[in-house]
Amino acid sequence: MTRSPYDRAKLRAQLARHEGRRLRVYRCTAGKLSIGIGRNLDDVGIRPAEQKALGITVASVTRNGVTDAQCDALVESDIDGVERDLDRELPWWRTLSGVRQRVLLDMCFNLGIGCRAAPGRKARGLLAFINTLTLIRLGNYTAAASAMCVSLWARQVGERATRLADMMKTGKDAA
Repeated sequence: MTRSPYDRAKLRAQLARHEGRRLRVYRCTAGKLSIGIGRNLDDVGIRPAEQKALGITVASVTRNGVTDAQCDALVESDIDGVERDLDRELPWWRTLSGVRQRVLLDMCFNLGIGCRAAPGRKARGLLAFINTLTLIRLGNYTAAASAMCVSLWARQVGERATRLADMMKTGKDAA
């Protein structure tokens, strides 16, 4: 797999800041059973390869939590999955600067890639940001940041959206 120019350590820290890092099971703001750095146990669970490599199951982490090493392995797996989703649906994301790549990775981590609108269906997840994604692809980062800030998602995640919009606009890490 070709590594992108974004700084993976900064992404991990950014996700931990936005999602939190909990070694015990908790309910996220959407009411989903979660652990680690935003791992949704209700929808994602523990994948078979992770069960084998880490020796954990949903039942065991619900009972006992996870170690720091298991938490790190789960978030690495989740980042790999988000990269694959972006490569499949928005292959141009790799042409962005590393900071702007981290914005899309973070948003996709939080929202999921979702699906495009089809007749009779509403777009979901990151792919619902049709105008914002078009602006990003065209390099109009100021307008893209503004569009991010007026979304329902921004009202739901607050400071996270403000930081990510600033990163998109400036191409620099947020304070």
